[in-house]
Amino acid sequence: MELSREAVDSPPWRSVPPSRGYQHDLSPRSHQRHRKPASHLASKVYTYSHLIFFSLLGNLARIGLQALTFYPGAPVTFPILWANVAGCFIMGALVEDRSFFHYPLCLSPASSDQQGNVAYKAHMAAKKAIPLYLGLTIGFCGSCTSFAIVIRDMFLSASNDLPQTPPFAMTPPWPRSGGHSFLAVLAVLIVSVTLSYAAFVVGAHFAATVLRPVMLPLPFALMRNCLDPLAVVLGWGCWVAAILLAVFPPHDRWRGDVLFALVFAPVGCLLRFELSAWLNMRVPSFPVGTFVANILGTVLLGMGYDLMVAPVGGVLECQVLRGIEVGFCDSLTTLSSWIAEMAALGKRHAVTYGVVSVSTAFSLLTVIMGAMRWGHGFGAPLC
Repeated sequence: MELSREAVDSPPWRSVPPSRGYQHDLSPRSHQRHRKPASHLASKVYTYSHLIFFSLLGNLARIGLQALTFYPGAPVTFPILWANVAGCFIMGALVEDRSFFHYPLCLSPASSDQQGNVAYKAHMAAKKAIPLYLGLTIGFCGSCTSFAIVIRDMFLSASNDLPQTPPFAMTPPWPRSGGHSFLAVLAVLIVSVTLSYAAFVVGAHFAATVLRPVMLPLPFALMRNCLDPLAVVLGWGCWVAAILLAVFPPHDRWRGDVLFALVFAPVGCLLRFELSAWLNMRVPSFPVGTFVANILGTVLLGMGYDLMVAPVGGVLECQVLRGIEVGFCDSLTTLSSWIAEMAALGKRHAVTYGVVSVSTAFSLLTVIMGAMRWGHGFGAPLC
């Protein structure tokens, strides 16, 4: 059964109703009392700065979680799962939050649940204009999670090339039938999507039941006068520092796995942000911008993976390709925003959006990586 318009506007993960007895006063006079709007250029600079800074942190979090969770005897051999679960949990908490980013709106007594829903939608619209909120959701959560790696792991499961933890990594994979490969693909897809969606819902409940009673609102003056200018310094400064470290690395091993990834990560994050801003509202029932970002990032990741295992060029070229794969492609694609969008859509639209996204990405990646795998064979990368 398709959800009603009220159910779509009031997302299904929101188990706790809006704060009873209050609604938002959206009159111009109330806004003038609480904040002085920044110029369009300043807002753009602040937003980009937060996205750059938190995309760097999101990439570092994803790389670190993948390294920590890929250990001998690990029960899950696709470590992106833990980064996706963590990113979706934080995304759910941020989407549901109505305390920390509560300051832009006034409150006045409410008399009905309908007014509460209006207040909730107004609060969500206001949050999406806050640079810090965009940095945390689109920058950190979007870069910490990766849609493209999930699709790549699905293909590697189909081709029986999914990396194994020691001691199994020292032996060649056991041959298996096509039916077993199909089950392996389903296992990666089902575990990744269901656990990420569950983490999103748990994060929303955590924000509604645990954080809301104790979380204090962030003062608008503190954010505008301190945090936003600080993000400009940290965001652009850290990005320049990453570029310099990639040119003059303290250790050559860090280049491909970390430094080049940090160089390319903000580019992917900013491109995803602009695609979402341009295209997502064109079709309300199908977020075209996120879809294009996920498909484009998956295709580029598959092409980069083929070049790495061909192999083409030397160690430096392999490190650059690794940085594009880990930094640009994984920041361009996002699982957390994809999960959040499916949770906000009606059931029929959510299923359509999810199935079309996965089937399109997997089909294109099978053509790109399959041609290399079954035509030439995967070699050992040089880095």
